[in-house]
Amino acid sequence: MISIGIICPSEIALRRFLPALKQLPNFKFAGVAIANATEWDNATKEIIEKEKEKAEMFIQQFGGELFHSYTELIESKEIDAVYLPLPPALHYKWAYLALQAEKHILVEKPATTALNETNKLLELAKQKNLAVHENYMFAFHNQLEAINNILNNKEIGDVRLYRITFGFPRRAANDFRYNKALGGGALLDAGGYTLKYASMLLGDTVSLVTAQSNYTSDFNVDIFGSATLVNNTGTTVQVAFGMDNAYKCELEVWGNKGYLVSGRVLTAPAGFIPEVNITKNNETVTRELPADDAFMKSILRFETCINNNRIRLDNYDDIHKQAKLVNEFLQKSNN
Repeated sequence: MISIGIICPSEIALRRFLPALKQLPNFKFAGVAIANATEWDNATKEIIEKEKEKAEMFIQQFGGELFHSYTELIESKEIDAVYLPLPPALHYKWAYLALQAEKHILVEKPATTALNETNKLLELAKQKNLAVHENYMFAFHNQLEAINNILNNKEIGDVRLYRITFGFPRRAANDFRYNKALGGGALLDAGGYTLKYASMLLGDTVSLVTAQSNYTSDFNVDIFGSATLVNNTGTTVQVAFGMDNAYKCELEVWGNKGYLVSGRVLTAPAGFIPEVNITKNNETVTRELPADDAFMKSILRFETCINNNRIRLDNYDDIHKQAKLVNEFLQKSNN
């Protein structure tokens, strides 16, 4: 039994993580931690009390213990693993401390906000034989395999181009995504999904050719962007993303005999039935793709990383590959 605690009573932890965890017999929810005054800069008594109220909702619905500091949870001998749904800029500090305390880490994407930080986390995890899993849950959804089968069966012929787009309307101004100090920005949020999927499609020889970050006068973080990636066979993926956009979450694959378009390819919730439109000879057919629970399967991958050294090492490589791509994007977009 793997006893897992949550650092920070975030919305995604309550709405997505815990319902998925509840279905898995080898995990036990041990509790949720709120920050104390020394762990959260500028935290007032009112803010801490509000966080405590949120945490108590977790315990009412799912059981577990309330930890009154992140450190208390990390140092608890009752905890085997830690789930980190904090804002991105806080991931590195608390993941590193948790690894030092011999805890396995399931961290929301991105794992960190800098390649050198990701490398330090992975180096420490290797030294201590601990699992680190970055929660790009879409990668485990059955619909991706179904789409791959369509392409491998040459239903649209030979692939000429992939396009991946992910963006959403502007959120509240106090959302961490628009705060540079908390690791905000469209690349680290929506863009990370598109780069991850592009690298899955292109394989180990993926290379980033162009990158563009775009800003507005409203915020000091990037608001939208785009990139082109290729591999050593010349296969090309174009990506675009943003967080002040009309909603779009789409894969388009253009072949020499037709094309397909699939929505919700990165964000399908549990039980949702995705669809793909396949167009050939000016006729479009809509086909259902399998429903799935990608969050639950991502947690299962974390469990496998804990128990299987080979998979754990593969996961380190996947996390490093993603961080390297994001770093390459930052370098090219700044030139």
